[in-house]
Amino acid sequence: MKADDATVEAWLRGRLPDGWFEAVELRMDRDEVLVIGTLPEPPLAAEQDDDARRAAAAARIDGFREDTRDARIALAGEAERRFERKVSWGARCGTVERRFTVANVPVMTRLLLDERRVLDTLIDGGIARSRSEALAWCVKLVGTKQSEWIDELREALVAVERVRRSGPKT
Repeated sequence: MKADDATVEAWLRGRLPDGWFEAVELRMDRDEVLVIGTLPEPPLAAEQDDDARRAAAAARIDGFREDTRDARIALAGEAERRFERKVSWGARCGTVERRFTVANVPVMTRLLLDERRVLDTLIDGGIARSRSEALAWCVKLVGTKQSEWIDELREALVAVERVRRSGPKT
């Protein structure tokens, strides 16, 4: 059953074991649900430098990944069957964030000559190895450089959806 994002989020928050995370961030699209949990930072002596803190955080994430592997796989399988979306996992500890599994979903697009030339220039310049990789690079660049605008657009879409749901029923 294709469920709305709110239903998927409520179900996952209800199923996540207590004690796994201090906080949980869920990111979703039509194909994937990304669960990123925040882990507590390891206690370190005050004189530890940033490199030591990052190493400790990375070790905490690695331990969580190994310790919860079977449970995460089972939970993801249940959610994938129920909601027909891939479930991916990640963890954040301090300034370190790692994703364990991600869905690389192919996207088909049609481009005009001038648009293809942009991608080919990125390939010729050694930025990307293929048009697919060049297009992914462009999307990441827009997401980074226009993140405030993209966030505003997402908020507007949420408002539009809320108005649609409250409108006349057929």
